[in-house]
Amino acid sequence: MPVSEHSQDARFISRLTRETLALILAGGQGSRLRELTTWRAKPALYFGGKYRIIDFPLSNCINSGIRRIGVLTQYKAHSLIRHLVHGWSWFQAGAGNREFVEILPASQRVGGEWYRGTADAVYQNLDIIRTHEPRYVLILAGDHIYKMDYGPFLAFHADTKADMTICCLEVPLAEAAGTLGVMTVDETGRIIAFDEKPEHPNPIPGKPDLCLASMGNYIFNTEFLYEQTIKDADTPGTQHDFGRNVIPAIISDYRAYAYPFRDPDTGEQAYWRDVGTLDAFWEANMEMVSVSPQLNLYDNRWPVLTHQIQSPPAKFVFDEAGRRGEAIESMVSGGCIVSGAHVSKSLLFSRVQVHSYSSVTESVVLPAVDIGQHCRIRRAIIDRGAIIEKGTVIGEDHEADRARGFRVTDSGLTLVTPDMLGQHLHFTR
Repeated sequence: MPVSEHSQDARFISRLTRETLALILAGGQGSRLRELTTWRAKPALYFGGKYRIIDFPLSNCINSGIRRIGVLTQYKAHSLIRHLVHGWSWFQAGAGNREFVEILPASQRVGGEWYRGTADAVYQNLDIIRTHEPRYVLILAGDHIYKMDYGPFLAFHADTKADMTICCLEVPLAEAAGTLGVMTVDETGRIIAFDEKPEHPNPIPGKPDLCLASMGNYIFNTEFLYEQTIKDADTPGTQHDFGRNVIPAIISDYRAYAYPFRDPDTGEQAYWRDVGTLDAFWEANMEMVSVSPQLNLYDNRWPVLTHQIQSPPAKFVFDEAGRRGEAIESMVSGGCIVSGAHVSKSLLFSRVQVHSYSSVTESVVLPAVDIGQHCRIRRAIIDRGAIIEKGTVIGEDHEADRARGFRVTDSGLTLVTPDMLGQHLHFTR
C-alpha cells in the first residue's frame, strides 16, 4: 500500500487535525461479554487496572491533536456518561469552542427514532456536525484497545484525495470470520470490495491465512459524509450501518482507500485488541502483567487519560509464614489492601480487598471487590462490587462453578458477578 508523503510533516498534520471533528461511536451493547455488560455499555467496561475502554480512543484523539470530540451513546449509557462527566469534564469548550468532549446521546433528534445503526447515529447528529464546520470527520469505534496517532491517518487520506478512508489490520481469517468487516484492495490501496463480518473472509493475495480487516475507524470528507448518510437514511430496507450499507455502496463510484495501521517505530502490525468476548477481555488484561507488554501504559509521550479516583496507595500487610501480603507479576491499583494474601499474575482494580490466607491467580478483579479469608480464585473475572465469602473456591472445579450459577467459558475461564452471588447491587459506575 502507498505511504503518505506528508506522514511525517508536523505542520501539515497539525492543520489537518485542527480541521477534524472526531465522533466516537460508544453505543454498543457488547452482548458477547455476557453479564459484564448487563448493567453497562461495552465502552464503559474497565480495562488495564484503572482505565475504561472509552479512555483509549479519547486519549488517542487528545494526543493526536484532535480537540473537538463527540461521544455518541445509547445502550445502558449511565456508567459511561458518568465516567465522561467525572473523567473528561476538564476538557470542555474553550479557545472559541475549538476544544471539547461532548456527549451525544440518542435523543430522537430526527424522526423520533433511537440510533438504528452506526450510519444513522451520525445522520441524527448532522446538525451538530454542521455547527462545528469541520473539513474532515473522523469516526471511531469506542470499544477497542489500542494507541494510535490519527495524524498520519489524516495525512494519508488527504494525499490520496480520498472521499473516505478505512483504517485496517492484517488479521487471521479465523479471527475475522463473522466478527469484522473485511476488504479487498488494489495495488494502490484503493478498496475494490468490502464485506461486513463474512463467514469466509477473502484472504490477502500471497498471504492465504490473513485478511485485511476494518478497525471500525473511518475518515470522511465532511460534505461527502453528509451526502452519503442522508442517502442511506432515505433508502428503505437498509440497516443504516457503515459496514453493511454505506461502504459497500460507495466503493465502486467513489475514492475509498484502506490505511494500514502499523507501529510507527518498527513498521510492523501495531497493537490492537477487540475485547468483545470474555476470553478476549481476560487475555488482553493478562497481557498487561507481562514483563514487556506490547501495549505500553508507562509511555509518558502518549499518556492514557482517565478519571482518577481519589484513593490511598495500595497496601500489603502481614509478613508471616502462610500469611504474607504480596503481589507477584501483577498490577495493583490505588486503594487496594492485600492483607496476608497472595496475588499472582492478576490485575486488581481500585479498592479491592483480599483478606488473609487467600490466593488470587491469573484473574481480573474489578473495583470494590471484597475477597474473604481462605478463598482460592484462579483464572476468573470478578465483577465490580462482588463480595466473595470466606472459604470460596472459584476456577478449580468448573462443574461446581456452573452449579453455583457462575459462567464458565469453553476455555475454562470463570465469570462471577454480584447478581450470580445473590448480591443485587446493580453497580453502574
